[in-house]
Amino acid sequence: MKNIKLALLLVLATLSLLWWWADPLLVQGDTYFALRTLAVNYTGVLAMGAMSIAMILALRPAALEPLLGGMDKAYRLHKWLGIAGLSVGVVHWLWAKGTKWAVGWGWLQKPARGPRPEQTVELFRFFQEQRGLAETIGEWAFYLFAVLAAIALIKRFPYRRFVQTHRVMAAVYLALVVHGVVLLPFAYWTQPLGMVMGMLMAAGSWAALRSLAGRIGRGRRAHGRIERVVRHPANQVLEVGLRLDTPWPGHQAGQFAFVTFDEREGPHPFTISSAWGGDGRMDFMIKPLGDYTRSLPATLKLGDPVRVEGPYGRFDFGGAQARQIWVAGGIGITPFVARMQARAQEDRPGGRAAAIDLFYSTSAPDEGFIARLRELAARARVQLHVLVSPRDGRLDADGICRSVPDWKQAGVWFCGPAGFGAMLRDTLAARGLPAERFHQELFEMR
Repeated sequence: MKNIKLALLLVLATLSLLWWWADPLLVQGDTYFALRTLAVNYTGVLAMGAMSIAMILALRPAALEPLLGGMDKAYRLHKWLGIAGLSVGVVHWLWAKGTKWAVGWGWLQKPARGPRPEQTVELFRFFQEQRGLAETIGEWAFYLFAVLAAIALIKRFPYRRFVQTHRVMAAVYLALVVHGVVLLPFAYWTQPLGMVMGMLMAAGSWAALRSLAGRIGRGRRAHGRIERVVRHPANQVLEVGLRLDTPWPGHQAGQFAFVTFDEREGPHPFTISSAWGGDGRMDFMIKPLGDYTRSLPATLKLGDPVRVEGPYGRFDFGGAQARQIWVAGGIGITPFVARMQARAQEDRPGGRAAAIDLFYSTSAPDEGFIARLRELAARARVQLHVLVSPRDGRLDADGICRSVPDWKQAGVWFCGPAGFGAMLRDTLAARGLPAERFHQELFEMR
């Protein structure tokens, strides 16, 4: 979380400093309309800059994972940048439209202004002639952007509709680029701000075109078929085993992939629940958290084609601590299953493996699944603690600290409900656990 907060602040601060450097009105404007010009220009720069970087992150650039801490963090930054772009865009719209309304209602007197200076550069002259059109395009694109952002943020809309409508966001962004390029003050283009905004909008436009063409993640895709389907009715978990027919680069325990079972539905992100053995096989554990995932037990069949894109993520269990504490809530057990499989396969002659305690909290235990989990934990040299919440109460920091007396020397890995993770992180930090030793996957794509 720290990296993405810093990244968001860095983006907004850098754009602000570049704008401050570029705009000479900062020390000249002393009237309402001069202030309005400043506000419209500044908010326009912030909104377009934030949306451009959000559009670039929509490409799922794996090269940025080490900087941000994983693709789940990149998606969180993408979301925050989108919210920032929308919020600043609302302010931009209010300054632009509100002033016109106030003049029309007689609340403000528009100052007399002579003709705009004639542009000697042909391109700038063309832009000057298109200002009215660009304002109209920007206004209607903003309205559509606001509607699409609401659909993305309101989780009552099905994931399928979110994916379909979110793809339209790329076309809306291209319309906003037209608005921004035409209306960005001509003086900005000769300043560092103009060069940075030009590069951001060019890169964002390239990303938008790739999105509209369905080419996001194309180079990281593999194709295969469903080889195994196992239902666990007690905890409603569906295990799906795949056999890939095309090359896959391999994956580490804790990573996830975008899986497409139905082209009409599109890709869904699932954590990979198996270690990579080089044989083209991989497993996923799927919990029915929405309409689509609830339908999978009845629709998936052996031999059905499947597409996998990835791997992504940095939930990699690395760390200098000799002790680790793993905490899984519900379907959050998935990355730990993969890591235990990998650990069980590791040959450590004379080596010293990290001491690990795994706390698995579930409200709907499946005895067959738990029996397999115990057997795997024994092979992986992991101390397993199973807590059934209706019987044992809720897992909390107190219970973990009592079970692992030297918890202050450990690294903690958590995967499960976000609220549970935040509570655990804050409580352990208040008791002295360094923040960098708490690792949490932010597995939310919207």
